Amino acid sequence: MTDPLRALGSGRARRTGALVGLLLTAAAAKAPAQQRDSAAAPPAAPTPSEDSIAAASIAVLSAFESRPSPFAAFAASAQAIRDSIVALARAQIGRRYVLGGESPRRGFDCSGLVQYVMAALSIDLPRTANQQARIGREVPRDTSRLRPGDVLTFGRGTRISHVGIYVGNGRMVHASSKAGRVIETTLIRPQGPLIKPWRGARNVVAATDSGATIDGRLSIAGVAEPPEPAGSPGAHR
Repeated sequence: MTDPLRALGSGRARRTGALVGLLLTAAAAKAPAQQRDSAAAPPAAPTPSEDSIAAASIAVLSAFESRPSPFAAFAASAQAIRDSIVALARAQIGRRYVLGGESPRRGFDCSGLVQYVMAALSIDLPRTANQQARIGREVPRDTSRLRPGDVLTFGRGTRISHVGIYVGNGRMVHASSKAGRVIETTLIRPQGPLIKPWRGARNVVAATDSGATIDGRLSIAGVAEPPEPAGSPGAHR
C-alpha cells in the first residue's frame, strides 16, 4: 500500500504539512458525527477543541522538525573519533622509541605509533611512513587547515620518512628517534640536521566525516602503496 504521506512528496515540509492536514481533517470529520449522536447517546468524553487540535499538530510538527539531522550525527561521530585519536596518542607519551616498534609494551617508531593509534579505532593504515603519506585525503601545508587526528608527514626530497599525529593548537605527538621516546612538541620546529621538514598532512578520517563505513570498519579515501622491501630507505621511520 502506498504511504499517503509519501504520495504528497518526499520533502520534509510536504510530509509534515500532510501530517498536520490529516490530523485536522480527521478532527473536522469527527465533530459533526458526535453532534448528531449527542441527543440519543449518553454524554461522551469532551471533544478536543480546535485550539487543542492545533496545539497537538504544532507539537507533532515541532517534534518532527527537531529530530537530529543524519549529517549532524555523522559530524558528531567523526569529531568523537578525532578526539579519541588525540587521547590515545597522548596516552603513549613517554613510551620508548624502538626502530620497528609498534606496541606500548615493546615501544614505537614513528609510523608504528600512528598505525597503533589508528588501528585502535578501526582505521587501517599501512606500516611505513612513506606508505601512510599516500593514504586518505591530502591536507594543504597550512596550519589553519589542520584538524586534530590528521597524520603529519615529514621528509626531505621526494620521500616521506617521518610521521606524527596532529593534536591541535599547533602541536603534535610523535615517536622521536632524537628524543628516544614518544613526545609532544610544536609542529613548527627550528631547522636542523636531525629535524625533518614538515611536508604536509593526510586526513585519514575523511570517510568518517561523511559517515561511510565498510563492514563496520572506517573506510579510508585512498589506496595503500605496495609493501616496501625490508630495510628500504624511510621504512619504519
